[in-house]
Amino acid sequence: MTTAISSPTSPTSPVSSRLLRCAAPDPDARVRLVCFPHAGGSASFFRDWGAALPGIEVHAVCYPGRAERIAEPPPTDLRQLAHEIAYAVAELADRPVALFGHSMGSPIALETAAALEARGIEPVRLFASGSRNAPYPPAGDGAATEGGAEDAADMDDTDDAAVIEHLLTLGGTDPELAADPEFQELVLPYVRADGRAFRTYVPRPDLSVRCPVTTVNGDADEDADLRPWAELTRGGLREHAMPGDHFYLVPAPPHALIRQALIPAPATAG
Repeated sequence: MTTAISSPTSPTSPVSSRLLRCAAPDPDARVRLVCFPHAGGSASFFRDWGAALPGIEVHAVCYPGRAERIAEPPPTDLRQLAHEIAYAVAELADRPVALFGHSMGSPIALETAAALEARGIEPVRLFASGSRNAPYPPAGDGAATEGGAEDAADMDDTDDAAVIEHLLTLGGTDPELAADPEFQELVLPYVRADGRAFRTYVPRPDLSVRCPVTTVNGDADEDADLRPWAELTRGGLREHAMPGDHFYLVPAPPHALIRQALIPAPATAG
């Protein structure tokens, strides 16, 4: 159940319009889905999802330092970023709210869910995409305390070529576009900043949410974010594998899975 709270602003307030983008408003939607991009990603990654999810109004998070927020500094603290996003999402809580995060977006969605629950708002589900239920990588093995492909712990992020190669290795970035100097000048600063924020993010030891969690991974993803989701939720965990790699959702977004979880088909008599 999602509990609405009083707010001085509406779902179209300056707060929500700065932090969230809704490409396909749906006044009759039964659920609102808030989508959190990956490191280096932007709200446009989810621009077509609203049309593909009837009955679900999709809002994509706009991280600072890119697109319409290019003049703002990129995020440095994922928990602080999540609290800012939670304030905007709270304005949507007159209807049930679900959260979908891909890779770096998954822990941001988790922190946002925790912040919402602290304010009396209960997300109906959290989808952790590109993130696998597993113990955090042990400290000292060359990996971050948590995270996966996008934290790029062993990458020299001062080397443009290394950053571009890392993006291409992950998938989801067009090679021709990545070779464009103007693209690199625009994108590399916030790609680096996102990676550093992801790499330095340390969850609180007591972090846990009441909402149920669904993890979704490509079955060939060797770069998934690793996180002990079974311990991070008290609402139950479902795990799904989709054909593909870390960016399985580019050619085949998990729309059917999302819709089935949020708007189950009515039971047939018989």
